[in-house]
Amino acid sequence: MRQPRAFSRLWHGPRVAVLDLMESGNATSEPKPPKLLDQVRSAVRLLHYSPRTEEAYAGWIRRFVIFHHKRHPAEMGDSEVRQFLIDLAEKQVVSASTQNQALNALVFLYRQVLHLPLGKMESFVRAKRPKNLPIVLTKAEVQSVLKHMKGVPWLVAVLLYGAGLRLLECLTLRVKDVDFERMEIRVRRGKGQKDRVTMLPASAKQDLIEHLKNTRRIHEKDLREGAGRTKLPDAIARKYPNADSQWGWQFVFPASSKYFDRDAGIKRRHHVDESVIQKAIKVAVEAAGITKHGTAHSLRHSFATQLLESGYDIRTVQELLGHANVSTTQRYTHVLNRGRLGVVSPADIV
Repeated sequence: MRQPRAFSRLWHGPRVAVLDLMESGNATSEPKPPKLLDQVRSAVRLLHYSPRTEEAYAGWIRRFVIFHHKRHPAEMGDSEVRQFLIDLAEKQVVSASTQNQALNALVFLYRQVLHLPLGKMESFVRAKRPKNLPIVLTKAEVQSVLKHMKGVPWLVAVLLYGAGLRLLECLTLRVKDVDFERMEIRVRRGKGQKDRVTMLPASAKQDLIEHLKNTRRIHEKDLREGAGRTKLPDAIARKYPNADSQWGWQFVFPASSKYFDRDAGIKRRHHVDESVIQKAIKVAVEAAGITKHGTAHSLRHSFATQLLESGYDIRTVQELLGHANVSTTQRYTHVLNRGRLGVVSPADIV
């Protein structure tokens, strides 16, 4: 019987039907090799990349295959990759960082999954990312923004500004990562899979304590209703079977509703979605009458800049921010109120 067109192009051996990238075929008596995207996901997890990287790489590989009319990547190479990148830059006008992410995904596919490395990387012209200065809010502007916020978004914003956290680092905090006695916050697996310790701002302590009391009541109610089990990272759930229901492992900022985890067959409560905080900050910036493009990350930028303005050592600020290289932290010296070298403008010299 002739196969439908969607399943007419097949490859033998370790390769699979291209359209199996999207959907599974009909069941057969012979075991089928893993679908390509499943292989990609397995390779990403084997190297302990983040879930976001996994989704991004799978998405770019899917787009690459569709762009080339569903040809199997093993039948393509340098030329097809270059065509895809050129299309992204010239026709879709994507940013430099987006184009580079697409290239990284395809290099990963050919190296780690298909074991058919592309040509020398020098042949690929990586898009140059513009060196933009960070958007920094003054102390008065930050306070004005915070005055137009309330509830959980306000508390999150205070921690972004007062502890220099990235938004996702803040939202994925677990209860056990907040030390009120030492006034510290431990960031687990931040950017680059690195742990670090930063300060817990005293101005947020009492509000955070009250917030956690309310969060605990929600958690205990979830447990009584047969839920209350959070998602744990890596193999912790296997090592400690009851850890997902323990208070210390719960998110500091849980979502307002539960979701059903199909793999585990139970209801869980995730952390607050990033978009909730991003929208609240955007509204607050507009309400404060600030014309700068203030975002959640601007609060982290403001944290770093204002510490440097106060005279703190750049290495200390680097550790608090979790930067791998001090050159990244040095960006903030360009936006200090007094200028990088403390130079006085000739127009101001009497």
